[in-house]
Amino acid sequence: MLVDYPPPAADLSEVGKYLSLGLTLAVHLLLFAFLFFGIRWTTQVNEAIEVELVRAVPQPDVVPVVPEARKTPARPVESPPPPPVSKPAAPLPKPDIALKEEKKEKPRPPAATPVPPQVDSMMLEQELSRARLDRQKAEAAKADASAIAAELAALDSKKQAMEQARMANSKAMADYIGRIRSRIKSNIVLPPDIKGNPEAIFDVVQFPSGEILNVHLKKSSGHAGYDAAVERAIRKSSPLPKPERGDLFARNLELRFHPLED
Repeated sequence: MLVDYPPPAADLSEVGKYLSLGLTLAVHLLLFAFLFFGIRWTTQVNEAIEVELVRAVPQPDVVPVVPEARKTPARPVESPPPPPVSKPAAPLPKPDIALKEEKKEKPRPPAATPVPPQVDSMMLEQELSRARLDRQKAEAAKADASAIAAELAALDSKKQAMEQARMANSKAMADYIGRIRSRIKSNIVLPPDIKGNPEAIFDVVQFPSGEILNVHLKKSSGHAGYDAAVERAIRKSSPLPKPERGDLFARNLELRFHPLED
């Protein structure tokens, strides 16, 4: 009969060493397997979910259509904010030395020199003299203006008087010539064959007494009988009427006659 004797202590230690090494290796293998299969299972689940979401609707077999990829909306590009405006730096205060230099450079106003009393009196006298001269000039100008106005008024009055005298002389002369023509017309014997109303003009020369010196036909009426009848009437009317004023007497007279005048 065989009897199993316990192995020696050295062999037991070797066996324990190998057992612990095998256990360690087995644990590592189990951990590696767990990590490998766990990661793979997670990846497969995610892929299945992604395929389920983007799966396209089945199309006819005639025209295969490739499903379009889902487009994600593009985010608006935000413009960068404008850079902050930098404020101008405040001027640095001038040092005390520069302020003192500026104060030194500023010119001081000249001091007022006292005016002696004599100069003041002279200036006052000059002002008074100038004021008197201005007043005299104003009075002279006023007097000249008054004189000019009076002279203009006198000239206006004189002009009016001359115009009135001229009108009076014209009226008196017209009356004088009218009386002469009236006397001559009273002595005209019209020829029976005269037609129309022709005009005959005669120049008559007379003495201051009214006696006729000469008669001249200046413009014929075109009818010899009428011209001869007027000339006979002029000579027959001598002496002619005298003017009411001696200054209206005219030595040479121009007389006009018409057969049908009043």
